[in-house]
Amino acid sequence: REVVLAAVQEDGEALGYASEELGADREFVLAAVQQNGRALQFASQELRELSGRALYYASQKLGADREVVVTAVQQSGRALQYASAEMRADREVVLATVKQNGMALQFASQ
Repeated sequence: REVVLAAVQEDGEALGYASEELGADREFVLAAVQQNGRALQFASQELRELSGRALYYASQKLGADREVVVTAVQQSGRALQYASAEMRADREVVLATVKQNGMALQFASQ
C-alpha cells in the first residue's frame, strides 16, 4: 500500500497499474490527481462519479465535492469548467482557480 501511494505521488498515472481496490480508494485517487489530473481516468467508476481534465471524468457528485474540486483546480484552473454550478459560484473554489490560472475565471458563475 505504501509503495503504491509513493508511486502515485511521484507519477499520478501510476494509478493505472494499481489494484482495483486502490483505484477505488479516495486517498489514493486524490494523491494521484494532485500529481497529475489525468490520473483520474484510472480511478474506479464510483470515484469518477474526480484535472483541466480531472473533473471531466468526474461524476456529478464528485464535481460538487468542494475538496475534490479545489484539488482539481489547484492542478489546473481550467478544471473549473467541469465543476458543478454551485462550485463554480463558490468563492473559495474560484479563488483557488484564479491562483492557479487567472484566465480560468471565465469558467466561474456570474
